[in-house]
Amino acid sequence: MKHVCVFCGSASGVNPAYAAAAKELGRTLAERGLGLVYGGGRVGLMGEVALSALTAGGTVLGVIPHSLSHKEIALEECTELIIVDTMHIRKALMADRSDAFVALPGGFGTCDELFEILTWGQLGIHRKPVALLNVNGFFTPLLGWLDHVVAEGLLKPKHRDLVLVADTVPDLLTKLVAWVPPAPVTKWVDPDER
Repeated sequence: MKHVCVFCGSASGVNPAYAAAAKELGRTLAERGLGLVYGGGRVGLMGEVALSALTAGGTVLGVIPHSLSHKEIALEECTELIIVDTMHIRKALMADRSDAFVALPGGFGTCDELFEILTWGQLGIHRKPVALLNVNGFFTPLLGWLDHVVAEGLLKPKHRDLVLVADTVPDLLTKLVAWVPPAPVTKWVDPDER
């Protein structure tokens, strides 16, 4: 694992623990020699994680679409800043340049990135770990919803297990490193489930 993609909010939220976790994650990635890949913004949790990684001597790849480069105020100090045409290209490039994915607290954009990368893992498009840093239980309601989706027969337990969860940055990185990808998807529909 050389590069970790972090999905997170362009806002900081009301709980100071979110910004503290973003800073800790950015710093820790840099200290461990892991490059940060993220959405390229200087504001909110995005800015916190990136500036923290840079301050600690880490490398940061920011990927931001033209349409957001002014709204999110692109972080020009990134080691590498790539401005792309669309959100779709942004997400694909971030996925291609990353070995693992982490979600911090965020809104619709973070959820979009998280669920797309989980779907790609479910379909076997990538075989990389995906984790939630559950800062102060931020993702606990979402995890409950995922369990509900499994209970309703709309998500297989093995696909629910693609979501790693950690409450601390050290535990998160331990889980990412220890993760073993599931067997590749060879068929989508199990004949016994028809």
